[in-house]
Amino acid sequence: MTTHPLRPDLAEDLISRAEQASAHWSRRIRNQLDGIQLGPGRHTDHANAKVLRRILAEHDWPGHRLVGPAGCRAAWQLALHADDEPDLQRSAVRLLHRAVKADDAPAWQWAHLLDRSLIARAEPQEFGTQYRITPDGVQPWPLREPRALDSRRAHLGLPPAASAMAALRRRLLTPPNDAGRTVDDLVPAM
Repeated sequence: MTTHPLRPDLAEDLISRAEQASAHWSRRIRNQLDGIQLGPGRHTDHANAKVLRRILAEHDWPGHRLVGPAGCRAAWQLALHADDEPDLQRSAVRLLHRAVKADDAPAWQWAHLLDRSLIARAEPQEFGTQYRITPDGVQPWPLREPRALDSRRAHLGLPPAASAMAALRRRLLTPPNDAGRTVDDLVPAM
């Protein structure tokens, strides 16, 4: 893995965009936004998706070599939150998968993005990375072949689903501090 990204300017832009949107994402995950508060965040997500679409078209997936680990993670976060642009998410899934195979991005990022794109199409997720908050608490979205879930997760270096669920529940019980918390506090670094 390179210590100096080829495009530090892109890395800075991606990281800045993810950091600016992070407080909104954290509050949205916790269902702490009303309809009026959702609007500006959706606008930001749309603008970020537009920038990410351009970067993908010009550079393929912005992996570790191009933008460094932090820039790669920021690109993944922008793709993950581009829910209103399913074609962009599907494209990002393909490009990120290629980057993972080239050892230019972590597999856990691909797993999260794949699951997110699958549930957006009303298909069961593969790796159990996506959850929803229901009146009964935090629940995973539907899964493909639940019995083989931990095996699929282990293949990518993800912890068992029960461990990930317990960690998520602990993080969600901790009140957010918008000044110091980011969406990274809710999405584990695998």
